[in-house]
Amino acid sequence: MDLGLAGAKAIVTGGSKGIGRATAELLAQELCDVVIIARTQDLLESTAREIASATGQVVIPIAADMSQGDQAERAFDAAVSELGGIDIMVACAGRSPGGQLETLTEEHWMSSLNLKFMGHLRACRAVLPQMRQQGSGSIVLVVGNDGPKPTSWEITAGVANAADINLASALAEQYGRYGVHINTVNPGPVATERWDGLEKALARDKGISQADAHEIALGSLPFRRICEASEVANVVVFLASPRASYVNGAHVLVDGAQQKGLLELSHVADGFGAESPRPNGLQVPAEAKAK
Repeated sequence: MDLGLAGAKAIVTGGSKGIGRATAELLAQELCDVVIIARTQDLLESTAREIASATGQVVIPIAADMSQGDQAERAFDAAVSELGGIDIMVACAGRSPGGQLETLTEEHWMSSLNLKFMGHLRACRAVLPQMRQQGSGSIVLVVGNDGPKPTSWEITAGVANAADINLASALAEQYGRYGVHINTVNPGPVATERWDGLEKALARDKGISQADAHEIALGSLPFRRICEASEVANVVVFLASPRASYVNGAHVLVDGAQQKGLLELSHVADGFGAESPRPNGLQVPAEAKAK
């Protein structure tokens, strides 16, 4: 299917690796010119060269930390100037520390909110005035399924994700009348560097090996495999395209119908202790322990 994206101008934050890179690659394959924004200059530049070489499209690297307001503003000003406009903005920059309430500090919470929520807010604030003026545009926030499907060991991500979803819903109502589409994509586990870190956090908090943590994660996924970044990018780019012309304010799960509750019940070794009574006398069912 031709997505109708040829000639579009796109910005992707977190574009040097993971879902952001996969999204930038696919946008370039669909004949978009793309600016990728990320923190690490060398990786950013090599990623831009590789995508440009493979697709023949203009791919411009701009280094910036989306957790810093002044850097984000400068990066978006430069991106729009380089592209000569903006049709699509995909916000992928985001990282939240895994862990349960007992292991998280205030700094953990603030770092999650400042990048995972405020970074997305800064990106929206940077592009929406121009999209409103031109009467068109598409924004896709790559958020995560911890917003609609909370779990205790990813609560910093869950809180930031819920805020992102709320933000996108509100902005979709406000800017839809100006022809701007705003949606979120919410992956579950994706085979990226970030997921490796979250598995390590799960292993730490449950007092098990990372191999066992990986098996627990697979047990929560009906497909019994971790999603690939390209599978998320496919949905992101569709939502950014004219083919999704009446999709606005949608929050699309790309998590293979993950059952988050199984992460809580399997090999329970949380702050209450592996065999301790749950609050209000609740116990872990024997069949859940066996999984």
